[in-house]
Amino acid sequence: MAREFEIVREIDVDADPQAVWDAVTTANAAWLWPMDFEPRVGGAVSFGGTVVAWDPPHQVTGRHEGPDGWFNEVSEEITPLDGGRSRLRWTHTGVFAEDWDRQHEGAAQHTDFYLHTLTQYLAHFRDRTATYSSVDAPEASNNPGALEWLLNRLGLAGLGEGDVTVTTLVHRVERVDVDYVRPHFVGLRTDHSLIRLFGRNAFGSPVGVAIHDFAEGADAETTTARWTEWLEHVYS
Repeated sequence: MAREFEIVREIDVDADPQAVWDAVTTANAAWLWPMDFEPRVGGAVSFGGTVVAWDPPHQVTGRHEGPDGWFNEVSEEITPLDGGRSRLRWTHTGVFAEDWDRQHEGAAQHTDFYLHTLTQYLAHFRDRTATYSSVDAPEASNNPGALEWLLNRLGLAGLGEGDVTVTTLVHRVERVDVDYVRPHFVGLRTDHSLIRLFGRNAFGSPVGVAIHDFAEGADAETTTARWTEWLEHVYS
């Protein structure tokens, strides 16, 4: 049965309001996924949405609507704090049509991970352009223990948040900072990228990997193909 939901988060960020505004309106690929806003109320939002609030650098709200009362709306409000810092209030409302509890829990945990990735972008890669890639592991990864299996194959098993190691990430030796660890989500930071591991097997889907690559000459097609081939081997 369809039912509305609301997810609200507030985070304090070591960046001024303009930097946060730029991150949430024009640099989404650096921490979320590519999303374009036509800069005016009534303007277009990627994937068929509409801008319903546009007040730089204070608030942007995008809304998507569908049949039978379905909608999905995200509002980001930015408030200046002392010392050149900002507070971001994130409000996500919408409708889940079925399996409400699991979908709500999954969306809430994804939200926490995305907002953490935003802080990593602002702290380590601000004003740099990201090439975004996203890969779903094979259907075989939609099983208990699939994320742990991936971490083991990456040489990251047993590492915690704040740990640093050197390991091989898809045929390339990298220095890796582990910046986020939760039961179903792990964040990795290299000298040139943010790599996000999503244990979506906990919510009925395959494991996912998102790569925000800030290296010059990064190519999304090449990155996607490399990770796809490697994940197919891991879960074969």
